[in-house]
Amino acid sequence: MPRSAPPPLKRLRRYSLTDRPSKVEKESFAKTTPAGSSFRTFFDNLPRILAARNLHQLAEAIVQAHRRGKPVIALLGAHVLKVGLSPLIVDWIERRVLTAVAMTGSGIIHDFELAYQGATSEEVAQALADGSFGMARETADFLNGAIQEGARKGLGLGESVGRMIEAKKLRYRALSVFAAAYRAKIPATVHVAIGTDIIHQHPSCDGAALGQTSLADFRTLTQAVSGLGDGGVALNVGSAVVLPEVFLKAVSINRNLGFPVKDFTAANLDMIAHYRPHQNVLSRPTALGGQAISLIGHHEILLPLLYAAVMERLKR
Repeated sequence: MPRSAPPPLKRLRRYSLTDRPSKVEKESFAKTTPAGSSFRTFFDNLPRILAARNLHQLAEAIVQAHRRGKPVIALLGAHVLKVGLSPLIVDWIERRVLTAVAMTGSGIIHDFELAYQGATSEEVAQALADGSFGMARETADFLNGAIQEGARKGLGLGESVGRMIEAKKLRYRALSVFAAAYRAKIPATVHVAIGTDIIHQHPSCDGAALGQTSLADFRTLTQAVSGLGDGGVALNVGSAVVLPEVFLKAVSINRNLGFPVKDFTAANLDMIAHYRPHQNVLSRPTALGGQAISLIGHHEILLPLLYAAVMERLKR
């Protein structure tokens, strides 16, 4: 076969490096942090590149929303409680940094158990072997009782649980997100998928009460979402399916009713990227305006970093 002629490289069109736009500049680089420095120094010395830049932007968005009286809504998977982050969420509630909290049905389980005994999370595989998984008597009886009493009083599910934890003065109630929200009089809602939570296994579970109180919470969350426009913040931390779906419907209802739910910050913090949070929290709701921030990493590292960054900015 005849050999092809070499490309005429001398005819390439080239340019000066100094004329080319560059995405990374030295001004955005990390700075060294001496031992013994403050957290503010450490955080300010992070690079302003990719995820570190996004973390700065999210912290600033939360601070500005708080200062302007705009909603900051946290959609929390129960894993957030299981990795020891309740004290940070409770503190943000007490300081009114968070204006609403939403969880799935598993959230009330870990919240109650922490308030009741300061410990939670059973060994599922071991307990499943003999059918004892999810059979804790106190968890089911307390929560199902709170839900039924709340239904009789016309309350939402989250308020029912927070109210009962406070009323019973559980020993470690300072760790309870729902009790903190009840004391602060902010919405703490629960969005149940029937059959997914251990309390549904027990004879004390009342499906009518469960559905009634969870539906009331959906409407409460929808009302909270109505004010997100023009500077609010929606955080999804660790819910891959249920809460992103619930949030999307709440946005749709509000836009249908004429509320301008746009130009807000939507953020998703999780260990891996999931389809629904990306579409239903980040992409679709901000298509009309706003910013979408994705941060991938362990909750027990990311959330304390975000918490501390926000608290430092609020002191300025």
